[in-house]
Amino acid sequence: MTATMGAVMVSMRRIACKALSVAALLLALGSLNLAQAQSDYPNKPVRVIVPFAAGGVADITTRIVSEKLGGKLGQRFVVENAPGAGGIAAARAAISGGPDGYTLALLTNGTAISVPLFKSLPFDPLKDFTPISSFGYFDGLFIANAASEYRTLQDFVKAARAKPGTLNVGTINPGSTQNLTAELFKSTADINFVIVPFRTTPEAIIALLRGDIHMVVDFYAALKPGLVDEKTRAIAWSGAKPSPALPNVSTVQQAGVAGFEVVSWNALYAPAGTPPAIINTLNRALHDVLADPEIRKRALELGIETRASSPAEIDARMRADIQKWTAVIARAGIQRQ
Repeated sequence: MTATMGAVMVSMRRIACKALSVAALLLALGSLNLAQAQSDYPNKPVRVIVPFAAGGVADITTRIVSEKLGGKLGQRFVVENAPGAGGIAAARAAISGGPDGYTLALLTNGTAISVPLFKSLPFDPLKDFTPISSFGYFDGLFIANAASEYRTLQDFVKAARAKPGTLNVGTINPGSTQNLTAELFKSTADINFVIVPFRTTPEAIIALLRGDIHMVVDFYAALKPGLVDEKTRAIAWSGAKPSPALPNVSTVQQAGVAGFEVVSWNALYAPAGTPPAIINTLNRALHDVLADPEIRKRALELGIETRASSPAEIDARMRADIQKWTAVIARAGIQRQ
């Protein structure tokens, strides 16, 4: 090897070492910047995509919590409504925001229903999203006309068994949580009645007051006006225990239908790949916010019990509900959309 070639090789090794050093420095700086960005989170407004129209229970609850969450973390949490069948529009908007913690999504038990209800749902809530925490839990409510003979759920069950197929139960559209709650009640209680779908809850209430149907299954917030006016009567909650919204109303289980339970929920999720540090920041903040007595009171007026969870807990709830509603939809013979 000549002296010239040796000098060239030494020079090349030095250049390679310097390049590696620069690359290592850039990598370290990138990691440092990422860690700093996560520790400073949030340093700009955060979008929360809601799959329902403005003014509904989910929208109102999200706005109440988002306002307090923004105060807790020092940045605005801006609620954006993206209604649409199956929550598809909202999911797409959230996923396109990227996994940086600045675009979040509200997923619900309705999301779990959408998985078996749609032939080709263009997103997978278990793979495309990372759970953060639950917001709140709320049960379905069974009501009758206050002037009717059905003072308890047992009265309705007894009449349905005495006259199979002659009683009518109103819900909103097929495939909704309310509609599937009625389907599950029908099969679990082993009674035969007709489920009548309506476009809106007010339409179902009008039919109930006219005597066209004998019971309505919906959520407390939608049924509250009729209950306050004493035109309708609450006869059962769908959950495992009575809701604090109406603590004196028994549950379907307590009425003798063993094994029946439907609990609706909503929860905050982030696109898959969002750094764990950001998930932890949001989870801790939600635990503090949802324990606030003011938040609890405002949510309970809508029939919602605010309660935070761990990411693992709400993930388990989503998975269990997907299995549960897959079976109910198949048993009811509901056509996939």
